[in-house]
Amino acid sequence: MNSKYQTSQGLPEKMALTHHRLFKTRIFFTVVVVLMLMLTANLLIVNASPTSQTVQNILSLTTTSIVPEADAYVNSASPSTNYGSATQLRGDGSPVVMSYLRFNVTGLSGSPTSATLRVFANSASSGGYSIHGVSNNTWGEGTITYANAPPVGSVLGSSGAITSKTWTSIDVTAYITGIGTYNLALTVPGSTAISFASREAGANAPQLVVVTGGGSAATDTPTPGSTPTKTRTPVSSTPTNTPIPGSSTPTKSPTPGASATPTPIDTTSGSVVLVGAGDISSCSNNNDEATAKLLDSIAGTVFTAGDNAYSDGTDTEFTDCYDPTWGRSFTRTHPSPGNHDYNTAGATGYFKYFNNVAAYYAYNLGSWRIYSLNSEIDVTSTSAEVTWLKADLANNPTLCVMAYWHKPRYSSGSTHGSNPSMQTLWSILAGAGADLVINGHEHNYERFAEMDAAGASVTPGLREIVVGTGGESHYPFGTALSTSQVRNGTTYGVIKLTLSAGSYAWQFVPVAGSTFTDSGSSNCH
Repeated sequence: MNSKYQTSQGLPEKMALTHHRLFKTRIFFTVVVVLMLMLTANLLIVNASPTSQTVQNILSLTTTSIVPEADAYVNSASPSTNYGSATQLRGDGSPVVMSYLRFNVTGLSGSPTSATLRVFANSASSGGYSIHGVSNNTWGEGTITYANAPPVGSVLGSSGAITSKTWTSIDVTAYITGIGTYNLALTVPGSTAISFASREAGANAPQLVVVTGGGSAATDTPTPGSTPTKTRTPVSSTPTNTPIPGSSTPTKSPTPGASATPTPIDTTSGSVVLVGAGDISSCSNNNDEATAKLLDSIAGTVFTAGDNAYSDGTDTEFTDCYDPTWGRSFTRTHPSPGNHDYNTAGATGYFKYFNNVAAYYAYNLGSWRIYSLNSEIDVTSTSAEVTWLKADLANNPTLCVMAYWHKPRYSSGSTHGSNPSMQTLWSILAGAGADLVINGHEHNYERFAEMDAAGASVTPGLREIVVGTGGESHYPFGTALSTSQVRNGTTYGVIKLTLSAGSYAWQFVPVAGSTFTDSGSSNCH
């Protein structure tokens, strides 16, 4: 037992030899594993090099977004007219309408690796649009017309089908070679008229996105400093169980009694502003632009009292007439339709433009319950709209209530006058203690005293104000009704309502150059 393999624990020689061999085997395998790990690490380091280079390339990218220094469209139907100050660019095949854009490319950190023209489409088209290079650099935004417009070059790229209210893009990398001034033209290959936002449209102005230092062409992803959206959705207030503009499941005929549970009303908030008018946009005049400028200067929620786009409420009229003017306030607008909107069967132009807004709906604004109603469908006592209105008033009791729709129950106007067919709506609201009704239809301004359900003067009662002054035209007055307090048939403008907890104030705001106004206040009841 004196073998050199005997362990300190006195193990037999054979057992000790076995343990010694196992020990050497473990060392061998350990060495092999270490060598394999080292080899794998080297391979990983080698293979990581291209990735590191890619990261370095990405980090070195520089993206420059440039808005046009000039843009305008020209129209063969009006060859001597300049449209350089319009908030839209346009394209059409018949009559021929083209748009021109000029970009001053400066401050690049290197040679362009990609360049993309991005334009915001106000309307949809299955044929899309094309972009051309323009060699002439002498046209002016305030002077270009169809008669003097420079010729366009070859097509740089085409969009294919485009969707309304979205950003679109075309690769123009081959045309943008570095620092310099570049002129582009936008044309439409077919006969479908398309409208785009111009540089006067602010956040939706066209962009030339230039990438230097590597990378690929820009996509429709918004660039820093821009606020494009895929869909322009009318502003919504406190969520309710009633269809509101922009809801995820809009319906054109709300289910009676949709508001099954009362919606909490905020009775502690401060004053809010609701501003608007009816009888608004026509491409035959610029009066709607004058009233749209009033909206630009008044913060708050916007309403429309019907007849939004003349003369038939078509897709084209909403795109070409309403959108460049009152459409600037689209994201804060709660509309209602009028009879001219329904000149297009089913008012499809109206519903399409306003993202399938419900035919009638309610929303909360501050401490007020507001109703946008529809005078162009059945409003008899057993109709779906009237049934729904009764239920919503019962389910949402609140101190202050107003409604707006197109055709007024009472009017001293000589063109349309009073509308007895609106009596059911008027009686229900008066019986519920509502405070204010706003209408259009008569193209004038008329404020009435507070009235009861039969139209007799009473305090407290329901006040009606007709504001058909959005811009389309003016209508005269006939014999004044006994409850009529203020009338004006020569001034375009909007009514600004300041809605407070327990009261309201009104102010008629005239367009620039006009002096007529009307103002006052009243308590809710």
